[in-house]
Formats: sequence, structure tokens, C-alpha cells
Amino acid sequence: MTQTAFLTACRDAIGAAQVLIDPHDTAPYLTDWRRRYTGAACAVLCPATPDEVAALVKLAVEHRIALVPQGGNTGLAGGATPDASGAQAVISLRRLNRVRDIDPHNNTITVEAGVMLAEVQKHADEAGRLFPLSLAAEGSCTIGGNLATNAGGTGVLRYGNARELCLGLEVVTPQGELWDGLRGLRKDNTGYDLRDLFIGAEGTLGIITAAVLKLHPQPAARVTALAALASPYAALDFLSLTQRIAGPLLTGFELMSDFCLRLVGRHFEQMRYPFAEPHAQVVLLELSDSESEEHARGLFERLMETALEDGLVQDAVVAENLSQSRAFWNLREHIPLAQAEEGLNIKHDIAVPISRICHFIEETDAAIAQAVPGARMVTFGHLGDGNLHYNVQAPEGGDAKTFLEQYQSPINQIVYDSVHRHRGSISAEHGLGQLKIDEAMHYKQDVEVQLMRAVKRALDPLNLMNPGKVLR
Repeated sequence: MTQTAFLTACRDAIGAAQVLIDPHDTAPYLTDWRRRYTGAACAVLCPATPDEVAALVKLAVEHRIALVPQGGNTGLAGGATPDASGAQAVISLRRLNRVRDIDPHNNTITVEAGVMLAEVQKHADEAGRLFPLSLAAEGSCTIGGNLATNAGGTGVLRYGNARELCLGLEVVTPQGELWDGLRGLRKDNTGYDLRDLFIGAEGTLGIITAAVLKLHPQPAARVTALAALASPYAALDFLSLTQRIAGPLLTGFELMSDFCLRLVGRHFEQMRYPFAEPHAQVVLLELSDSESEEHARGLFERLMETALEDGLVQDAVVAENLSQSRAFWNLREHIPLAQAEEGLNIKHDIAVPISRICHFIEETDAAIAQAVPGARMVTFGHLGDGNLHYNVQAPEGGDAKTFLEQYQSPINQIVYDSVHRHRGSISAEHGLGQLKIDEAMHYKQDVEVQLMRAVKRALDPLNLMNPGKVLR
């Protein structure tokens, strides 16, 4: 009866057409992007304005219905998928898709939560500005989801992650009140930073409905290159050298193992291995220059001359045009797709201090090799900010499903124990969702968990905001 009354009230609030209950209509909202989780929901609610979101939350409080906020449904940790009870309602923010304002002088853009990341990039570009958050899913992920998970991507080294790119938020609280914090200020020292409570909270403390985002000047030129190296240790030294010579011009520094690129070539024949001979590691680096392409290329030539003389780099190829630059980035972005084609695998999105990355790889590779002879390591990621996608593929010719069933838990423990020893994080940019709650509760200090629970109880005492995600 409560659900029936709730759905009737929702239809009155936002229109019957925006309250989806038919299984054919709700199905796309109930399974996560990786198809790891499939839930059930009493309805999928599709509001079009922040006021409609607030009205729905008030109704949820009145009828004690839990809400699961969802953006583009591209998350990798099950954070936007309801549980199997059928008692929760998904609240989709896709119809909140207006760009409210662009302020070139303040270098800000104000957008609603359902605006796709690629659209923000496009509007910024049209205004002669750059919005530097860049992800493989940028054509389908939304700003609300990016902020809810504190998304990272390829530009964190220079520009920071989603948190650093946000100046203000508009949020519907768990009581259905609308907080207008859309202040485009770099300095606002007037008490607790409420904005940062909601960024990265995955909808467990409230629903982000709009944001003021930082813009940057468009670079005059970009230089993209691939550099071949003998080891992660050489890549780390090369990173230090690049930072010393290029300084803030360095905007991307991605590490890819030889096996990663071989895997891409195996499943995407048009993407050929970029060097004549195999190399243990390849770095994709990009410089963004505000002066000119000539200046950027001159700086890059000086960098590579020094790196070759110092024995850090074994070979290099520089993109000659935008098309070739895009091809280099496609190599990097197709690694997860190639993994999926190869079969089921065990994924990890971890971060360790940059200085510890080589030791982490060396020690953890050895431990996994001992535990699972023949396991193939697919190691790649954002070396410049310490974030690795440290993935494990089943042994060649082995049954991937059996491998997953038998080894996922012990391999996770090996990886997460190693991350913990190196004072790292078990989730660098994908969030915890429902995937990593138990591990997070295990590795976090008790005082940290209790503080998180205290915040949750204070803001959402009824536990109606995305329950079962982030913490228990």
C-alpha cells in the first residue's frame, strides 16, 4: 500500500509518463555498466528540474522509500544500481540537462547534473575554454555521476580530479530541501566545506542537481608521444625528468605494459604495436602549451634528447597531427575493451604514493605469480597521479569463469593487502559503490569509519539515500 501511494503521489508531482514501472522501460536502469549487478525497483523516476527532485525526495521521506540516484549509469562499482528487493526507487537525473551559464571571465560553467561530460567539454570549447576532465565514458557519463564518484581520468596530473574542478554545488538534501551552493568562488572561507561532503559520496548524503565547474584557457598546442622504456623504475625516473623540464605543461603521463598493448593488437587488428621491437613498458605523454606548437615541440625534443642520453627511454614516436594523437590515446583507451574481449578478469582501481608504484608492482606481481601460476598481469594507468588499473587475466587457455570463482577473493586480498602496506587506496577513481564496501570497512581505521557513519546519520537519519553503498 505504501508503494502504491508513493507512486500515485510521484505521478502527481512529475507526471505519469515520468514514473516508469513497466519492466521493458525500467530494465536499462537496473543493471550496471559492467553487468555485474542487476537489481529491482518499484519505479524509475525521471524528474526534469531540481524542484521536482526535491518534491520526490519529500515523498520518499513521507512514504519511507529509499532512493538510488543515477546519472549515465556508467559506474564501475555498482553505486547506481538498486538492490534486489524491489522496494527502492531509482531517481534518474538525465532530464536535468541544461547548461545554465558560461562565464568566460570567471572561467566557470554552470550545468545541471544530467549534462553529459562531452557536452560540457563542447560548450567550454565553443567559449574558447577547456574543461579538462576526460574519461573513456565521456560520451555517456554525466556531470552528476562524475562528481558523485569524484571521477579522475587522464588529466588529473595537471588539472586535478572532479573535486578540484568544482567550485559550487546545488544539492537536494535527504529531507527534500534544496541547497543552492552555486557560488563560483575560488576563495570562500566561511565555515564547513559542505560542497566536499557531497562530492565522492555517491548519492548517500544527498542528490547533486547542478554544479559550477572550473574552466581553463585552451592550450595553443598539444604534443602527444609514446616512449618505450625497460621498466616501471625507468618510467618513474622519466616522469621526474619530464616534470623538471616541462613543468605544468605536462598534462598526461600514462603507463602501459607490453602485454596491455599486445592484448589491444590481438583484439583490434587496426591498432598495431607502435614500435618495431617489444619493450617492457610504454608511456603515453602529452604536453599542453599556451605559447605555440613550435615551442611545445622544441621543449619535447630537449626532453627526449636528455631522456635518451640518460638511458631512460629506449625509443619514442611523436604524433605528427591530431589524427595520430587520437590514435595514440585510442591505444590506451582500448585496453579495457581488449581485456573484455580476452575474457573475464579481476580488476583493481588502486592508488599508491607515486614513489611506491614500482615496489608495489614488483612485490604484488611476485605474490600473484606464486598464488596463481600463469596469471597474466594487465597493468596500466595514470602513473603521474599514482593511480593504477592493476588487473589480472586468467592464464592462457584456462577457463576464465573457473578462474574468477576460484581466485577472485585470494587475489583481491593479495592486492589490497599490498596496497595497504604501501599506504594506498583500494579505490582511486571508481568509488566504492556496493563492490568494495567490505574491503573499505576492513582497511579503514575504526575512527575513520565511525566518523563516516556519524556524518551519514546526521544528514540521512532515515537511511533513504542510496543505502547499501559506500559504507555499512
